[in-house]
Amino acid sequence: MTVDRIGHVEPIPPNKRSGRSESAGGSDKADTISLSTQAMEQAEKYQVIELIKSSPDLDEARIVELRQKLDNPSYMKDAIDKTADNILSRWFA
Repeated sequence: MTVDRIGHVEPIPPNKRSGRSESAGGSDKADTISLSTQAMEQAEKYQVIELIKSSPDLDEARIVELRQKLDNPSYMKDAIDKTADNILSRWFA
């Protein structure tokens, strides 16, 4: 079966625009959207909940270890001295 054309149809050139105008209604104003404070608060709560859900579980043993290190004055002194040495070595290198 063959289908013959009915009349001649020319393709639209790529640079030719259709007869539609750029803005509907003839207004040059940009569209705007505003959210209520309640909607913004709910969005913020949602983001916090998602952040909490995606965060890794806490390692209680590691927390106890870090608290003990921070309570130990010699650990803090050693850490500060080591940090100061690193800064000076990079500064004068």
